[in-house]
This record gives sequence, C-alpha cells and structure tokens, in this order.
Amino acid sequence: MTQLVWLRRDLRLADNPALHHAAQQGPLVAVYVLDDESPKHHAYGGASRWWLHHSLASLAESLAKKGSRLILRRGNAVEELTKLAQEVGATTVHCNRHYEPWWRKVQGKLADKLDLHCHDGNYLMPPGSITTGTGGQYKIYTPFSRALRAELPPRDELPVPDRLEAPAEWPASDDLASWNLLPTRPDWAGGLRDFWEVGEAAAHRRLRWWADHVEDYHDKRNHPSEDKVSRLSPHLHWGEISPIQVWHAHKDRTGEGWSTYEGELIWRDFATNTICQFPDYATANHRKEFDRFPWRDPATDEHAARDLEAWQQGRTGYPIVDAGMRQLWQTGWMHNRVRMIAASFLIKHLLIDWRVGEQWFWDTLVDADYASNATNWQWVAGTGGDSNMFSRIMAPLSQSEKFDAARYIRGYVPELKHLKEPAIHDPEEHGARPSGYPRKIVPHKAARERALAALKAVKSG
Repeated sequence: MTQLVWLRRDLRLADNPALHHAAQQGPLVAVYVLDDESPKHHAYGGASRWWLHHSLASLAESLAKKGSRLILRRGNAVEELTKLAQEVGATTVHCNRHYEPWWRKVQGKLADKLDLHCHDGNYLMPPGSITTGTGGQYKIYTPFSRALRAELPPRDELPVPDRLEAPAEWPASDDLASWNLLPTRPDWAGGLRDFWEVGEAAAHRRLRWWADHVEDYHDKRNHPSEDKVSRLSPHLHWGEISPIQVWHAHKDRTGEGWSTYEGELIWRDFATNTICQFPDYATANHRKEFDRFPWRDPATDEHAARDLEAWQQGRTGYPIVDAGMRQLWQTGWMHNRVRMIAASFLIKHLLIDWRVGEQWFWDTLVDADYASNATNWQWVAGTGGDSNMFSRIMAPLSQSEKFDAARYIRGYVPELKHLKEPAIHDPEEHGARPSGYPRKIVPHKAARERALAALKAVKSG
C-alpha cells in the first residue's frame, strides 16, 4: 500500500528517517504542505519563503532522479494530508517529528485521522531524551551539554534509499511558482542569490569546505571579518543536511575548534528542549518579573518607532550594529557575534521589547528557527531561563574594536570604507563621521544608565 512521506524542515534524501522507513514499505508519495494557518504569527517570513522555494525546487530534482516526485499542496496540513491520503489510497503517513508548538498540535490531530509514524531526524539526540538524574528536563545549557556529550555518539547515518517506488498513479500537485514565495515587486533577493547556494548538494559542499576550517573556529568565531564560521545554519534549519551527518563528518577530530562547534550543535538541541518545556518561549518572558519592564513601544511612541526603523535599516550611528543589520537585509543572515551585539543594542540601548526583535529576525533570517531564535533573544534580554544578566550591557563600540570588525564594517557600510582604525569603529568620537552617515541615535553612556534605571523599576516593582 502507498505510504505518504510528509516533509517540512527535512528537505533531503540522505539521513532522512521518514523517507528511509517509508521506502522500505513499498510505493511512496513525498508531499510538502505549505500551511500558513497553523503557525499563526509564526508563518514563514520573507527570507524563509525565498529559501523554501529554492530548497523545494532542489529536492524535487533529487526525487525526480530517483524516479519519484515531490507533491505540493497548500492549506491546513491535516486537511490536505487527509485528502491526499484518500486520493492515493494511503492510510499511513511517515514524518520526522517537529517540536514547534503548532506542529505538535498538528501531529496530534493527524494521528487521530491516519496511522502516523513519527521519526526523529533533525537533532543529535531526540528532544526530551536527555534527562537529569531524577528524570527531569534540563533548563540550563551547561549541564545539558555535559549530559548530551556523555550520550554520544548519536545514531548512525541513514543512506539515500536505493529506490523510491512510485504509486500506481501520481496525484495532482501545485506548481511551485504559483505559491509566489519569491519577491517580485520589488525583487529584494539579489543579495541572497549572490550569497547562498540552496539545497542538499550545496549543504554538503559547504560541509566539505568547513572540514578545512573548523579547527580555526574556537579562535576566530567571534571575529566577523574572518570567514571562520560554517554558515551551515540555514542548511541545518531546513534539513538539507542533518546534525547527525555533520557530527559523523568530524567525529574523529579532537581539536578545540571542533569541540566548540559541537557545542553549537548541542545548543540547537538545547533550544528545542526548551520550547518543548515552554512552548510560548518566543512570545512570553520566561522570567515573569520582566512583564513589568517599561519597554518603549514603537506602536505608541514615535521616538521609539523612529529608533526601531533606524535599527532595522542599519542607520544607528554604531558601525558594527549597522554593518550587521545591513548584512541581514542583504544576505538574510548575520554573523553570530554581531547578532548578539545588534540584539543587545535593540533591547538595552533602545529599550525596545526583545519580541519586536524576534519578529524582525523571524522575517529577515533565512535560518529563522523558532526554538533557536527565541532562545537566543531571551538569552540576550536576560528574560530567559538560561540567559545573560540584563545588567550585562554589551558596549558595541568596544566590541567592534575587540573583535577586529573593521573589514566587516567596510564591506557592509560603504560610507565608512575609507576610514582607518580606530576611527572606523566610532567615527563620531574621532571626528571622522562622513556627512552621509548618521550620528549615534543614543549615546552609549546615557543608554546604559537608562537601561539600568529601567531594570531597577522591575526589581522594585
């Protein structure tokens, strides 16, 4: 009997447990459902939709080479999968388990209608499987990481199925272009096209590149001018490659660079374990005392709205913040150290709610991951279960100099490309600010004092 393989963020043939197990049962139909209803306010943003289009196109080509097809449907996932199952005479659906709160609800509803087989395929270890000595779930990264490392190695990689048996008759499929996932009016994706290759084959090319550079990761990962980060995050997010594959590619390494990078893979697992415990982590302060925090609201405060727009456009007068925000808009991605600096600036220099930043990153990042995005924003804001203290306020100007960001700034803030160090880190202070580059929208010292005063209001409330 025909099996359905329901794909979401697992757009690959190799090491895909759902595809692997379905292929062993007989004919299969691989289907992707574009469901903008179930996620509600976390439906895919513009950058994610751009990546999704190209990843689906790449996967469809890979399936075709195996004599199979990718079926596309749009609408409520439960309704569309139930309808498709009736069309092809299937009663069984294979999927890789997803942990976003809306997918957990959808998986529950689908299991009431069809024989749903959920597999674990997107993390080093199945979320929920790493437990404390008393059987509870970890809420802090460091002990979680220690416990997970003690369980390594992860499972073996699964090969690409030798054959994908076709059904007796193929069901109808939407045309990918009809989904209008790509921007046209205007087409703002030129920088994304120049920066990225999309798809499973591209992910493995990047993995091979990373094999030659991973040992520099510990020393160079915080330096945005150096190309010493993997840039595998969107490939991992969309499941064009699995963390299992990345781990096995480096399992024989013993250097500090790999150990540090392995910690980043573990952080992905930790973030997902966090949202399993706290599904609303992207929309609610974990530390409830921050519900009293006096955020400046761009919806009601015109000065806050102007500051938010300056941050979004990379026009704050702080070169490293502006370089990061312009890199984000141009490429759909931002260097991780700069993500922290830019996020801290929005939260602590501008006193704008971290959830505003979470939503902006959700719309503009090609690797916008519900768990990681929320966990990272709450970490910076000091509102999370495992987070930096709010009172630790990043100084973007000294961070820029400390991590040698001059070349990075020149690449994304052309108004400053002629400046030498140290002026490029703080043109205004050195009397070198070009007329086309803005003054600081808030002085660092005044911003710090304002943030700490706001924190006192929370503690005394």
